Amino acid sequence: MDKKKIVVIGAGMVGVSTAIWLTRAGHSVTLIDKGVPGQGASFGNAGVLASVGVLPVTYPGLIPKGPGLLFDKNFPLFLRWSYLPKLAPWLARYLSHANDADTRRIAGGLVGVIGDSVQQHLELSGNTAAASFVQTGSYSFAYANRAAFDADAYTWGIRAEHGFVPNLIEGPAVQEAEPILGPSITLLAEMKQHGFVLNPGGYVAALAEVFAGMGGTVVQDEVRDFDLSSGRISAVMTENEQYNCDAAVLATGVWSKPLMQKLGLNVPLEAERGYHVLYKKPSQKPNQPIMVTSGKFVATPMQMGVRCAGVVEFGGLEAKASKAPLALLRKTVKSCFPSMQAESEEEWLGFRPAPSDSLPLIGEVGSTGVYAAFGHHHVGLTGGPKTGRLIAEMIDGQSLSIDATPYAPDRFRA
Repeated sequence: MDKKKIVVIGAGMVGVSTAIWLTRAGHSVTLIDKGVPGQGASFGNAGVLASVGVLPVTYPGLIPKGPGLLFDKNFPLFLRWSYLPKLAPWLARYLSHANDADTRRIAGGLVGVIGDSVQQHLELSGNTAAASFVQTGSYSFAYANRAAFDADAYTWGIRAEHGFVPNLIEGPAVQEAEPILGPSITLLAEMKQHGFVLNPGGYVAALAEVFAGMGGTVVQDEVRDFDLSSGRISAVMTENEQYNCDAAVLATGVWSKPLMQKLGLNVPLEAERGYHVLYKKPSQKPNQPIMVTSGKFVATPMQMGVRCAGVVEFGGLEAKASKAPLALLRKTVKSCFPSMQAESEEEWLGFRPAPSDSLPLIGEVGSTGVYAAFGHHHVGLTGGPKTGRLIAEMIDGQSLSIDATPYAPDRFRA
């Protein structure tokens, strides 16, 4: 194998994972990000290694329900209406996948990247200082009652086809398993063999240090362009420097779109705005991460407190945090965890990279030598290590561990 000079752009979960796997393969790797490693979406997510999270947001029946959900003040879907004209072309493509065939196809694609997430994280971080951040255990879905669980039969049916079958806990056993839950929750659908990260931002920062300790180079700078004058990449240009290379990997989440345009691809990618409230020094914590299905948020016990993360809002990258999503999140948290008190609270807004077909872009863009590794929507933390591994296999010309066809960036080539 020839040792190559490779630039990885983006120091979130996906980029750092890619940099480590490429370094382990013997390449000389430079990791560039305009910020410090572990910020952005990698900082503020729910921290769950959610192998079960194979279902897209789009599902059969969403289109007729959508307007009603938007106007339901108690449903965690929000739209900044002034952004709708810009959102509309992407939204039309996004909603075109709200059917059974596409839902099943997307789920089949996602399971390849996230289905063995815990194993991939353990292999990425094993025998390093970052390993202490990874916790194995269960991941539970909280429902008001059996009827609410049964209403999700379509979703659980697809999950079961991919091997994800829950253990149901009902009645008083719910509060025995999770004392933090109030009486409004009477059923838990518990998924074994999952895991979570005690501090996502700290975890990614620790992995970046692991990478640097292996001889990798970490640079804080903003990438502006590629040198493709010979038909393939020969350099990455930043605001302050030029980095000659044999290949490059683009892993900058929702900010990848402008650089992809320089490669001739106009990727239908939108920012799905996600929120969290961190309850610091709480009086109670859940034992394991809990997805509160009615509020579409996850409560995770972390080093910093209890992080409640979720909600879906469309409104672009520029607008500041909205009050309504945070208010609904707090209301639902109070309903589900009525006895939890916290010394203080911290709010956060981040941007999930949402391709119109809900599948990440993983692979070479044409024959440019530039590899896409972004667009993971809700599962960037979950699927980061597997994505990095796939990119390393591609650059080395190895046989791939899974079929990567569903993630080909050129599927968006006009």
